[in-house]
Amino acid sequence: MRTLTADRRMIKIAMEAPYLEREEEHALAKAWRNDHDQDARNKIAMSHMRLVISMAAKFRNFGLPMGDLVQEGHIGLLEAAARFEPSREVRFSTYATWWIRASMQDYVLRNWSIVRGGTSSAQKALFFNLRRLRARLAQGDRQLTSQAMHEEIAVALGVSIADVQTMDARLSGSDTSLQAPVGGPDSDGGERLDFLASDAPLPDEQVSDMIDGERARIWLHDAMGALTEREMRIIRARRLSEEGATLEELGLDLGISKERVRQIETRALEKLRAALATKAPALTSVVH
Repeated sequence: MRTLTADRRMIKIAMEAPYLEREEEHALAKAWRNDHDQDARNKIAMSHMRLVISMAAKFRNFGLPMGDLVQEGHIGLLEAAARFEPSREVRFSTYATWWIRASMQDYVLRNWSIVRGGTSSAQKALFFNLRRLRARLAQGDRQLTSQAMHEEIAVALGVSIADVQTMDARLSGSDTSLQAPVGGPDSDGGERLDFLASDAPLPDEQVSDMIDGERARIWLHDAMGALTEREMRIIRARRLSEEGATLEELGLDLGISKERVRQIETRALEKLRAALATKAPALTSVVH
């Protein structure tokens, strides 16, 4: 109740603040810019508080307190007043609108959800315009599917369809704690976190893959023993190095043509396949 009374008092004061004529606004802005007159800056800001309240009303649908939105808008208004350049011959309200809106949008993005969304300009545009565009498309004569609606919104805002689908899902639902009990607060069914599926392999699969990988490395090491020193050098440089040397680079290094390097590599791979065929037939397809 106390908060509501304070909000009403603030709105009442703002609505009673007198409008400024262009000449008076210009004079106050010059007084602040040239003489750092705090009273001049505060008078400009107070005369435009009704603009803050009007813009705060447009963000009420996000479920945040009106008083908090007005306070954030007031911060943006003071920032605009501090940065305003009277020499540009632009009305202060036009300049301040951007700062007020930006301050409120940042507040909404910080507090609307415990999960932070994207902060890029495209993601902000999607967050604040998705509902409006979806409502407009739903009121049209066409009966659009959700997919078609997402496609049109993506084109209108210059974002991907996947981004639209993700944001739509976020705006349609509410945050749920992973520690929330399943089946109610008095249930012994565990927490939501206990029922999340993991994409990681099962423990027995991890052990099996580790054993198979170690065995494959031993077999490959033994098979490499069948190669000559030059063949081994080429295979290591071409197949077992992260960089992957080119035929031309190895040719210059060994003093032979790149075609000769290719022939030696082909012969070495055939030796490896033959050596691995008896121990690990499945590995022969990898050596190519």
